[in-house]
Amino acid sequence: MKKVQEFIQRRYLLSKDGLHLVALSGGADSVALVRILHSLGYKIEAIHCNFHLRGEESNRDEEFCKALCQQQNIPLHLVHFDTKTYSELHRISIEMAARDLRYNHFRQLKETLNAESICVAHHKDDCAETVLMNLVRGTGLKGLTGIRAKNGDIVRPLLCLSRQEIEAYLSSISQDYVTDSTNLSDEATRNKYRLNIFPLLKEINPSVIESITSTAQHLEEMLPIVEVALEDCRKKCVSRFHAISGEEIVKIDVEELEKHPSPQFLLFNILSENGIPNIIASQIAENRTTQSGKFWEGDGKLIVKDRNALLISSTPKTPTQLVIPEEGIYVHDQGKRLSVKRFTKHEDFKISKSTETVHLDADSISFPLCLRTTKPGDRFIPLGMKGSKLISDFLTDRKLSVIEKRQQLCLTDSNGRIIWVVNLRINEKNKTTEKTKNILEIEYK
Repeated sequence: MKKVQEFIQRRYLLSKDGLHLVALSGGADSVALVRILHSLGYKIEAIHCNFHLRGEESNRDEEFCKALCQQQNIPLHLVHFDTKTYSELHRISIEMAARDLRYNHFRQLKETLNAESICVAHHKDDCAETVLMNLVRGTGLKGLTGIRAKNGDIVRPLLCLSRQEIEAYLSSISQDYVTDSTNLSDEATRNKYRLNIFPLLKEINPSVIESITSTAQHLEEMLPIVEVALEDCRKKCVSRFHAISGEEIVKIDVEELEKHPSPQFLLFNILSENGIPNIIASQIAENRTTQSGKFWEGDGKLIVKDRNALLISSTPKTPTQLVIPEEGIYVHDQGKRLSVKRFTKHEDFKISKSTETVHLDADSISFPLCLRTTKPGDRFIPLGMKGSKLISDFLTDRKLSVIEKRQQLCLTDSNGRIIWVVNLRINEKNKTTEKTKNILEIEYK
């Protein structure tokens, strides 16, 4: 069809000299895709997946695809899947299992055959359904662009056609196809839109499919412009740093954010880009100026309001407590190593200047030692000071983030006295002096 050819050329979807794999289910859409690309002279090979979910109907579809490809002299690759077992093994829905199996096989075959792309038969109606489904459950700008004509190696040459046009084309060439009986049931969410909602919308506007897909295309064309503007804004608002634990933390400057025309939209975009679910991102965007200390968690992410910033990190695991009964080398969380060594002070001794290694007066410390996270009310006398100080205040003075404070370790002696706020400061009472005879060297890295 001329319309499809023009769409392919306008969107730079397919080349005439490359090999293109076509997903063939036997339904009207995929059959039309195979016939159109074949008639336009593209080099194609078809793939049919038998998921064994509909008994004899699944076998009927396979036989139909065999006959069609044999008739049209198109190479066909068949694959059988035990979809139910895969679904149970991976604890996902049947629909998601079928999708995973299908696309994993497509890409393996593409690599084996050195193919250029994988063509699937989504059309305008599918795009309109996707836009409406995304809108109903809540989405951002990208969700309103519907289905893209090209996404990596996945290509959709029929997005320029409606379902009605596809059926008319098949009728014009006297090409039959099979119908999946599950498409006639409205149990699946997408089928509810297709069978119940869109017929009602067409009563209001017979061109509703065209209207929605046209709007989606305008938004898709606008998206690159928005992305350029957003990137400029992100550079001013977003920075990254590493916590004491070594973990990267994303910092969003709320004050800088508020200078922009639409801070809520910008923040939603930044949060979504960093893997925050839309529902949580919306809550944070609405409460971006809330008090320090408020936090949100979801999908393995922790977001904390800290002073005039929002901090994003992976949900931290509480470090395990480690008891050190004597000198030696101990393995702690995430491959960290704690080394404790005692030796007699000698003439060449020099106090470590590294934050990872400290030298203490061994005779002022008694075993067992304990490595743990700091607790509310913890106090110590920071090196160089005379009076004690709450560790929480000490960490605040050091401008540690809320996330870092939750992860901060300290080392205590047998009396529970904090001798080292790990990698930050030792206790004044345990420092080495001219009178020190024995040194306790502690390294944590």
